[in-house]
Amino acid sequence: MKTYSQKGFTLIELLVVIAIIGILSSVVLASLNTARSKGGDAAVKSNLSGMRAAAEIIGGDSQDYSTVCSANTNTKAQFDAAVAAGGTGTAVCVPGYTNNLSKWAAAVPLKTSGAGFFCVDYKGTAATSSTAGIAAGSDADCN
Repeated sequence: MKTYSQKGFTLIELLVVIAIIGILSSVVLASLNTARSKGGDAAVKSNLSGMRAAAEIIGGDSQDYSTVCSANTNTKAQFDAAVAAGGTGTAVCVPGYTNNLSKWAAAVPLKTSGAGFFCVDYKGTAATSSTAGIAAGSDADCN
């Protein structure tokens, strides 16, 4: 009499392994999306902080910030990079305005859902707020 030993996996065993792999991959993908959002927030904050430093170079001793948001400046390039890294919403860059060139502010929405905006201004403020809170012709600062 011959005996046969079966080698291999049953269909049920294979389906169980595939189901486990599917569950684990969904958990990893959910964590990855959170990490991407936090990375986008870090990029927004880094670019706007760099913009703040560049604006001080532009303003220098004259305290004239009228070109902070103008095209072809380092500050505008950093603002645009922050906007590209940020989330949905309206980004705002307010340069020094008529009769008060010594003020400027910029706010960009953060990528993390519900995190609000990151705002920098002429006073050295770098803060997160629920709204952009700045408008042309107003006190251009983070509220």
